Amino acid sequence: MPVEPPPCAWELPDPLTARSGEELLGVGADLEPGTVLAAYRRGLFPMPVDRGGPIGWWSPDPRGVLPLVGMRVSRSLRQSARRLRTTVDTDFAAVVRACADPGRPHGWIDARIQEAYLELHRLGWAHSVETRTPEGDLVGGLYGLEVGGLFAGESMFSDARDASKVALLDLVRILSAAPGDQDRPGSRRLLDVQWRTDHLASLGVVDIPRERYVALLARALPLPPAF
Repeated sequence: MPVEPPPCAWELPDPLTARSGEELLGVGADLEPGTVLAAYRRGLFPMPVDRGGPIGWWSPDPRGVLPLVGMRVSRSLRQSARRLRTTVDTDFAAVVRACADPGRPHGWIDARIQEAYLELHRLGWAHSVETRTPEGDLVGGLYGLEVGGLFAGESMFSDARDASKVALLDLVRILSAAPGDQDRPGSRRLLDVQWRTDHLASLGVVDIPRERYVALLARALPLPPAF
């Protein structure tokens, strides 16, 4: 089981008191494990306000989520899933480094974020799904934070066709198989992707109002972790 760190020393903003459509709810605090976990439990997540800028605490409205029964799997993705294989938590640091590549457009994962999530991984809260060739080469993957029945996807990368999608497909499989409401696998679990983009929408991601997200979060948090 994950190791619970010392509690957050800050008073974090309450998303339910924010104005409709307001997303950046606070700036500052720190990235200690207890602070980050407290934020996710409230429906917030950390991200720099701009490249190299102060850490902001975000709560998108609407919020992008992927219903576990709603992922769209194309024929080409099924073929890629047969061609590639996945591993879990075998090289978390490599996945984070690839996601943090400064050459990627709209890159936001700086050294502070990397260090914070590496520590959360060491404590058992952050996880990666790696996509590999049959020879074992890392060609894609994703990482995120799991708190109870919440998996908050942070970023993914792909160096081969469909490699990040294959990692996402396996993540959905893992979460769908985990205990839920009255032991119905997958029920009540929440897969958060922060913002719905056109790419994520093509995979089944939908927008939900912030108030609905916070309600689903409250139902998900008491569940045991899937990883």
